[in-house]
Amino acid sequence: MKKTQYSLLAVSILLASQVHAAGFQVVEHSASGLGRAFSGAGAVGDNASEMSANAASMMLFDKAQFSGAISYIDPEIDVKNNSTGESANNIAPSQVVPAFYYINPVGDKWAWGVGMYTDYGVATEYPSDFMAGDISGKTSLTTFKLNPNIAYRINEQFSVGAGVNFVYAKAELKRTKGALSAPPAYGGLGGSPSDTLIKMKGDTFGYGWNIGALYEVNKDNRFSASYKSAVKLKFEDGDFTDGTGALTGVPGSTTDADLDIDLPDIVILSGFHQLNNQWAIHYSWQWTNYSKFEELTATGSSCVTTGGTCFTKKEHYEDNQRWSIGTTYQPIDSVILRAGFAFDEQAGDPTLSIPDTDRYWYTAGLTYLWTDNLSLDAGFAYIDGKSGSFDETSLAGTMNFDSSGPAYIGSVQLNYAF
Repeated sequence: MKKTQYSLLAVSILLASQVHAAGFQVVEHSASGLGRAFSGAGAVGDNASEMSANAASMMLFDKAQFSGAISYIDPEIDVKNNSTGESANNIAPSQVVPAFYYINPVGDKWAWGVGMYTDYGVATEYPSDFMAGDISGKTSLTTFKLNPNIAYRINEQFSVGAGVNFVYAKAELKRTKGALSAPPAYGGLGGSPSDTLIKMKGDTFGYGWNIGALYEVNKDNRFSASYKSAVKLKFEDGDFTDGTGALTGVPGSTTDADLDIDLPDIVILSGFHQLNNQWAIHYSWQWTNYSKFEELTATGSSCVTTGGTCFTKKEHYEDNQRWSIGTTYQPIDSVILRAGFAFDEQAGDPTLSIPDTDRYWYTAGLTYLWTDNLSLDAGFAYIDGKSGSFDETSLAGTMNFDSSGPAYIGSVQLNYAF
């Protein structure tokens, strides 16, 4: 029985969604990008944060530049258990997501730079006495990426870039008995709904790579293409606590468990067109290779009742696409205004840990050019997530849930050219 439970748990550890982006992605890389729904990512070239979408975009700068952004994410996602009538409100706590970038041109042909940001992360939390506690509970995943890059200009029109991604990931979760706390005479485990069923902690390092190309038709029209590789995370010797002892044979014991997972690879295609001195338009298409995520398997020598296999579970994901379009308007020399729209496809079957759905982004932003070298960005997004109903099977049986609610994102950014 707990073999199934641990499989559901592992999904929650590493794949719980930010609930404002499809699947389990974080796209909040800059305030300027947020204001245009990240349309034109890697082709706009308005500040150093563009390197997060395409390393080749560094060739658009003739001065060293720093960009630092802070994004505040406030999801308001509510879940109702139609089988029991109970509700859980605001299951995804507010999050702060920082990002930093530095670009340094070297002559007319080369540039190097480094970015520090995240592509994946989550925090979700249900009430401790939630009846579906064995498939909800508390989940936290934090990732941090260090991304050094180089770029080279082949000719006036064509530039290329590449980089390496060093990723640190930390995961923590807790699951509770919930409805399984019914007395043993009624088929339960006894105790309280808030009693710990399973806990797990772990951290790891992974690495990947990225490449990109930039084609400049002229100074007003350009196209960007980039690829980010998958990143394999190997959670080895994570602290796994078996509250009931069904897996390890020792209730409350803490043992080691290993789990491998690939964070999906990403393709981004973008375009930018400066129409006149005031107006520009930009657009992007992003593809994420979620279909490669087919199975989760965790092993541990202490899982004696299952021959060392703590769980194995099939997943149901499809490749995700994200379309975005936006515009930039500069009414006066010191002010730039932005607006954007994006459609983010659902990637996986919805669950309590990953209430995935189609999402519509409505965004706006501005830049204030304080001096020739210093500028300030601000961006805001309203994300309308499609309400939905889904079934999920816990150890207490199959239950039906409704999930609904928007998300709000605000971001500020400072840019300085040296």
